[in-house]
Amino acid sequence: MANSFISDHGYRIIQLFENQKELWLEKIEDKKTPIIRMLLHDLDWSNSMQRDIEFTASNGERVRKQIGRNELNVLNIYVSQFPPVDEYEFRLTKPFVHPEGNKTAISSILLAKGAFDLGLAQISERLGREIHFTVKEDYPEHEVDDVKKATMEYAIKKVKTEKDILFNSKPFFTYALILIQAMMFFWLETHGGSTNNATLTEYGAKVNYLIYDGEWWRFITPVFLHIGFMHLAMNSLALYFLGATVERIFGRTRFLIIYLFAGITGGIASFLFSSTLSAGASGAIYGCFGALLYFGVRFPKLFSRTMGMNLLVVLGINLVFSFSASGIDAASHIGGLIGGFLAAGIVHFPKQKKRLWQICFFITSIGIVWGSLYYGFQTSEKTLYEKSVLNVVQDYVSQGKYNQAYDILVKSKEKLSEPSEKIYFLLSFVEIKKNMLSEAKTHLEKAIKLDSKFDEAYFNLALINMEQHNYEEAKANAEQAVKLKPDNQQYSDLVLEINQHL
Repeated sequence: MANSFISDHGYRIIQLFENQKELWLEKIEDKKTPIIRMLLHDLDWSNSMQRDIEFTASNGERVRKQIGRNELNVLNIYVSQFPPVDEYEFRLTKPFVHPEGNKTAISSILLAKGAFDLGLAQISERLGREIHFTVKEDYPEHEVDDVKKATMEYAIKKVKTEKDILFNSKPFFTYALILIQAMMFFWLETHGGSTNNATLTEYGAKVNYLIYDGEWWRFITPVFLHIGFMHLAMNSLALYFLGATVERIFGRTRFLIIYLFAGITGGIASFLFSSTLSAGASGAIYGCFGALLYFGVRFPKLFSRTMGMNLLVVLGINLVFSFSASGIDAASHIGGLIGGFLAAGIVHFPKQKKRLWQICFFITSIGIVWGSLYYGFQTSEKTLYEKSVLNVVQDYVSQGKYNQAYDILVKSKEKLSEPSEKIYFLLSFVEIKKNMLSEAKTHLEKAIKLDSKFDEAYFNLALINMEQHNYEEAKANAEQAVKLKPDNQQYSDLVLEINQHL
């Protein structure tokens, strides 16, 4: 029976007592019957059976706490030559629940002479699968030894196989990447600050308009940069746990491929769906989640037993946080998650070859990456490019860096065949700050031509005309601004001021 549970039904040995009369088995992924306890003992009286059931419940409670289950059901099987001589059936009719917390339940079944078929039927019903074999009156000792030996060899081989899957190598690149991140953070801090957008841009952060201008390396360099110490600390902690696990399972080279590919796909997703500057290893770290999900697809039982639900809960919490918190690049996270899953399918596992499977993943990955880049560079270039430029320029303007803002705006105006009114307006604003009033006036007029209800453009144009002593034009511009936004006191005050010059 033990051989059948272990070799046919996937149970693993928790404990085999020295006298080989008591055996505990586990199959954590089986929610209905995760623990089986077997006892070979001749039961003379039902009281001794009850005492043993209570002892089993105490042991089961310790097992429940060790594996972190809220509730635990233990199937307790007695193998006895004869049943107890007194009334015992009532002790088997319902589970015995451990009194401390009522969280561990012991369901007992007796296999004894005259009740073998009934006992096997009860076990089959409990497990939800057929457990049946012929019971002999006597078993030769050599046959018993052969079955024991075969069972132990199978159990040991299975443990070794699972260990080989989970521990292919010791982490190296995980720690190297954490060190590189820390070194880059120190470099940023000493060269302008890790929260300074200009510094981040200079050293490789994801900036969409620069990618459009040919700086393709910005799909990967943001992986090694972090914005502030907390960002670095959180990502380094996540990489320490997730990265080490992925590197142990997939091996060093495969892990590095998964990590970098996920970083790139996270960068591409951010490029497609977010126009803001971004940096950080989050996309690559989500790639580690994706690789572990691939591991779960390939080895569902081992995944469920080792990390399953815990990993899914942590991933779910992180995804909810990604979409609900402000300032989080959720697109990068999703892109990295998908990229990590795909990369894991391409490299597969060490010492295991599935060429057709890997080729399919490779072709799928190439198709997704190519299609995403084509969409980004062709279909949505104008919209995404302008949004990126506006975000970066507004940041420069807020810092008073008008020369840098001006250079970017002039370059973007030349690149775009039809710049939007926002580009012209922001360019005019910078030109006003640089005392380039004629150029600013021209660009404000273009902004108004594109959007006749652009009240701020009319207001700034009125200021320029007033500065140039064109009071009639200034008055017309200011009155139009008031007409569009009558509640704006600043516009009304400007009209009164202009009237004083007429």
